[in-house]
Amino acid sequence: MEEKIIEVSNLSKKFNIGFKQNEGALSKLIFFLAGRGVKKELEVLKDISFYAYKGEIIGLIGKNGSGKSTLLRILTGIYNPDKGQVKTSGKVFYISGLSNGLKPRLTMHDNIYLMSSMMGLNNKEIKEIFSKIVEFSGLKDFLYTKVYQFSSGMVARLSFSVTIFCLEYSNPDVIILDEVFGSSADAEFEEKAEKKMSCLVKKGSTVILASHNLKIVKEHCNKVILLDNGRIINIGNSKEIVDEYLLM
Repeated sequence: MEEKIIEVSNLSKKFNIGFKQNEGALSKLIFFLAGRGVKKELEVLKDISFYAYKGEIIGLIGKNGSGKSTLLRILTGIYNPDKGQVKTSGKVFYISGLSNGLKPRLTMHDNIYLMSSMMGLNNKEIKEIFSKIVEFSGLKDFLYTKVYQFSSGMVARLSFSVTIFCLEYSNPDVIILDEVFGSSADAEFEEKAEKKMSCLVKKGSTVILASHNLKIVKEHCNKVILLDNGRIINIGNSKEIVDEYLLM
């Protein structure tokens, strides 16, 4: 019997709208009486259930505001669900976007060390992959240039290169990717990046990939989950679900 790495059962999540997360009861009452507080909750996920087997690559698609990022953050423990259960097995890596963790006033060299350490590697481990990151990025001539001087494409190259080699080194059980593809890097680098990611996920990690890049989803995902307005509309093979999404 195949091993389930992720199990999500009857999951729901609401957010309060109109108040700061840590707003006190008195502050909320004052805002309410003054007519400045929005008196409602927003249900962003409603009765979500699915599972993922070991080594499976699952796409997560839907329009902006459909609940994709909230679901991924619950899977990684950043948010707690209001209802339902989430079970994950092993080491989980969550990556959102391609510029998270970069500090514009630091050099490329220093950012590689910073990002890698944020992903759990120590100095010895970073030294082992440092040259591979630099070579893959194609930015060797800018190693001691501050990142604020980089173009958006260069930032995407650097961030992806650090991320992919840290993941490869760490070999996590679960990789959760939130809009990692579709960057402003050039087409040649994007093709190289796709191949590198494909090699990584084939090593056996379970992958949940949320992306608006439907080409990536079609080519790499075993199955796809379609979200709309916080609910799962359908789960099935990548071509079937992507085609359904395009008709919405």
